[in-house]
Amino acid sequence: MQQWLKEVARGKKGSKDLDYQQTLQVAESIVSGEATTAQIAAYLVAERIKTETHEELLAFIHTLQQHTKRLRLPDEVREKAIDFAGPYNGRNSFAATIPVSLLLADYDVPVFLSASDTLPPKYGTSLKTIFSELGVAVDSDRDEIEKKMKKINMAFADTEQYSPSLAKLRSIRKEIGVRTLFNTVEKLINISQAKNVMLGAFHRTAINKLEGVFKHLDYQHVYIVQGLEGSEDVPVHRNSFVFDWTPDGLNSFIVKPKDYGLEYKDFDKTVKLSAKEQASIIHAIFSGEQKQEHSYYYHQILLNAGLRYYLFKVTRSIEEGIEIAEEQIKSGRAMQKLKELQKDKCEA
Repeated sequence: MQQWLKEVARGKKGSKDLDYQQTLQVAESIVSGEATTAQIAAYLVAERIKTETHEELLAFIHTLQQHTKRLRLPDEVREKAIDFAGPYNGRNSFAATIPVSLLLADYDVPVFLSASDTLPPKYGTSLKTIFSELGVAVDSDRDEIEKKMKKINMAFADTEQYSPSLAKLRSIRKEIGVRTLFNTVEKLINISQAKNVMLGAFHRTAINKLEGVFKHLDYQHVYIVQGLEGSEDVPVHRNSFVFDWTPDGLNSFIVKPKDYGLEYKDFDKTVKLSAKEQASIIHAIFSGEQKQEHSYYYHQILLNAGLRYYLFKVTRSIEEGIEIAEEQIKSGRAMQKLKELQKDKCEA
């Protein structure tokens, strides 16, 4: 490790990028336990100051994939499946991706979500705790998750349960307390081995860097959203960029909530929703309750569902997708799908 630290930790002006093969050695040293805690911390902070290249990110993704227990899904499921790669440090705003994923699963679109306990720097509400509050198992083994993906088109996994190398790094990441390259890398381990992934990004510069990574991963489609808090959820109080990457290139367009009658300006970014509050909101909306205080979240579910139906080629327009989502909620199908996910075991 010391020879590589001398390259990346020379300060912002003197530091040098490592190539893919060199970074593979660093990544293997870290995940194998060969590197010391001090060396790992020094490397992560140095990379944070230097900023990592797409080759460095790719080397860590490939290394962690080799140290992760991934799902063994049939090719026909992998081709259709979407891996929703949300921020692992959690979020303060509503995680619309959970109810929206239930709608997609009900409409025969396989969806997979993963997360761990919340991490720095945000320490927001994690998807794992929200699923737990919803009564969904968050510690299912691989066989059970594979059954759920094939039977009910949806499953959740605790990332650190399937990637113990990440679990071992948790204490270091907590002690450092700042964002590291693992905040990006963990999103793209792809436990489900889905051919499609959807994630969020704050800035176009981050998207340009990731484009170099996607070219070397086994994805047919990558959907990137300028969502709330770097998540894959578009808000309804402002417009958002949406990017659609394929091996042929990157396309983008702007989603405007106003165009679909779903704009809702009443949004307080200082509010931090707990897992219990989020689960309560999902239950209320799926039960057909029409509470004024839930209007933002209801609009957000509809817009994100409509957008995803359109992006995933289920519908020819976002409007058509929104109509489908409304019918799923009003008919009770959305609640029924949640009940299916809540079952501890899924019959083969």
